[in-house]
This record gives sequence, C-alpha cells and structure tokens, in this order.
Amino acid sequence: MKPSPNPDSPNAEVIVRVAGLTDVGRTREHNEDAFIVADLTSGTTIAEPSSAVLPGGPKGSLFMVADGMGGAAAGEIASAMAVDIVLGEMRSTWVAAKTTEAEVFVRAIKDATKAANAQINAFATQHPEYRGMGTTATIAGLLGDTLYLAQVGDSRAYIVRDGVTRQITKDQSLMQKLIEAGELTEEEAEHSERRNIILQALGPEGTIKVDLTHQTIRAGDTLVLCSDGLSGQVSKDQIADVVREEPDLTRVSRRLIDLANDAGGPDNITVIVARFEGAGLTTAGDEDEVGHQVFRLRDSGPSGAMDRIMTGTTPTEPMPIVPRSNMVRPTPPRPVEHALAPAPETPAATEAPPSAAAPQTSPAPDVSPTRRSVGTLIAIALLALLILGGVWFVMQSTRTVTNKTGTSAPRP
Repeated sequence: MKPSPNPDSPNAEVIVRVAGLTDVGRTREHNEDAFIVADLTSGTTIAEPSSAVLPGGPKGSLFMVADGMGGAAAGEIASAMAVDIVLGEMRSTWVAAKTTEAEVFVRAIKDATKAANAQINAFATQHPEYRGMGTTATIAGLLGDTLYLAQVGDSRAYIVRDGVTRQITKDQSLMQKLIEAGELTEEEAEHSERRNIILQALGPEGTIKVDLTHQTIRAGDTLVLCSDGLSGQVSKDQIADVVREEPDLTRVSRRLIDLANDAGGPDNITVIVARFEGAGLTTAGDEDEVGHQVFRLRDSGPSGAMDRIMTGTTPTEPMPIVPRSNMVRPTPPRPVEHALAPAPETPAATEAPPSAAAPQTSPAPDVSPTRRSVGTLIAIALLALLILGGVWFVMQSTRTVTNKTGTSAPRP
C-alpha cells in the first residue's frame, strides 16, 4: 500500500462525492432535523437536498447531522442553531488559523461543539418557553485521509467498506451502556422500551462531554451520517446493500429514507452519504481497523462524572442518570420528539436511612403471662438468696467477734 498522504501536501488529493437529504417521516408534523456539508477550504456549503463533489483542500471538509428535541419549534431551532454555530466557529477558528495540523483541527471541532452547547443552553435560559430544548450532534471532519468525529447523543456515523457497514461512533444512550455492561444484547436493546433514553445532548445542560474519535479512510469507503430516524429503522445490512447497488449518492440517500418510511417512518430522517476517492487514498488492507477509536487531545483526559460515563473508565459503577440529565426520545405518537425525562422515583430499597439526629424507637415486645410469672418467681428466689446471704454474713461476723473478746456481746 502507498503511505498515508500528508494533509499539508497539495498533492494529497482526496475527492469527496457527497449527497444529503432530510425527510419529515410518516408521523411527525414538522422536521426537527438539520444537516450541513461544507468544503472548509473553498467555503462551499450544502444544506439543502443536493449533491456535490468536494476536492480535498488543506482545510478539509465538514459533515454534520443534528436531531432536535423539545417539541413545538424548540427542536427545530436547536438543530438549526447547532449546525450554524459549529460551521461559524470552524470558519472563525480553524479556517482562519495558519496551520493544517490535525490536532488543531480536532480541537477546533471540539470547541465548536461546546460553543454550540453553550449558546443553545443560554438561548433556552433566556426564553423559558424553550426550556429543555436540545439536539444531538454527530460531526465528521475530513482532513487528509482521516475522519475526525465529535459525538453528542445518538445520531450515528457508519463506514461502508467492501460491502460491510460498521458503526464508527458510539451512542451516548442508556442502551449502549447496558450493552457494554453485558446486561442486554444489541437485539434486546433494539426492542427495549428504554431505547429512546439518551445521556446527553447539546443545550439542556451547561456542560457536555464530547466523544472524540478518528477513522482512517481508504479508497472507495462510504461515510453514512444519519439521525436515529434512519438507524432505528434500517439495518446495517440494508445500508450496505443500498450503497453497493447504487453508484449515484443522491439515489442512495433517497432509497435509505424510503426504507425508513416503509418501516413506519416514526421519526424525522436525515442522511449524508459521502464516498471517498482520489490518488491521496490507499486501498484497504486486512490490518485496517474500522470502528470506534478514541482520539485523545494532548491536554485531555477523563475528569468528572460525565467523562467517566462517556469514556467507560468506571464500568462497574451504577449509571448516574440524574433527573436534569435524562434525555428521552419519546415513542410516537407523542408530539414531542425529545424531552427531558421525569425524575425517576427512588425505589424503596434505595431510600436514604433515617437521620442520626432523629433516632427511631422500637415498640416493646409482647411477653406472655406464663413467661412473666416464671420471671417473677426467679426474681423472688434471687431476692431470698440475697437475704439469706446477708443473714449468714451477719452471723459469721458476730461469731468472730465473740471468739476474740470472750463475750457474747455483739460487735459495736
């Protein structure tokens, strides 16, 4: 295989053929999904149902899917804000920077994601009618021959290689944690009533943990970025079949959305399909890994409870799902696409013990009359023995005094 190209080199040619499409689905009244595709070198963007060819420039490309939550217009506002803020931040930091270093690129993606969270959260705080609004975010940035991904929520990124679809992001969901803990299989999780619970999203909380990963791409690889309106209804095998059968990526997007709608279309459906070609890419080898591969920034590391949850550094700890951090994707026909989960009722077995300042008194045990009589007799007998012992002691003392004085006078 040829060596991996250097992103700084103008000869590192990577061609991206891409198409994006979004659909309201069969049951929703309006679409709360959003997506964007951008050539960060030229400034070209795609945000409508369209297709394009992006030459691999020194600043790379950006692909993003956002799935809004909050009901009414809140989810739609949150997802639109997310894609706008992330793109704006990438332009003002990464594009403006005089570097093409991968670590700077990844840091810019992470910071842009956090900026989107902060601004959505601030907007909801200033507008009480939108309290709880939020959105998932799956962001893929291409630089050279590597995809760098930022994940918040449960939208997904797949790579289709050699006719096989592999997920390269990890859902930030309760089901994913239960699968990792061995409590559920993937098949059981797909049918669980709790499959719509996600652990975090952009907006509901002031701070988030961004899951950063990376994936080296090879010639002919296809990226599929989608909301759970697609991944929840269309299997990985079906995705692979459509990608393999359709050379036209617009038709790939349309067929995937049709499959989701044929399965009921219970949610909004959004998909970006990008195929990678060009002399700057090598062919796939048996030693190549495809999957969730953590990218660690030099100054990053697990810190705090949310970091531990998302990085899985404490798998034996119970899931710390707290009321304000529960995000639930309601199952149709509920009108709200995503909503904050209500505070879980504390099971009786886990209730806090009584405070030491308020000790609990136990009721006196019942005693039968027979046992009470026996106890009385024993007490009388012991008292009698005590009296006899006292008399004996006095008599012994008197006898001793008599022996010493020769008189029978008692000891004064």
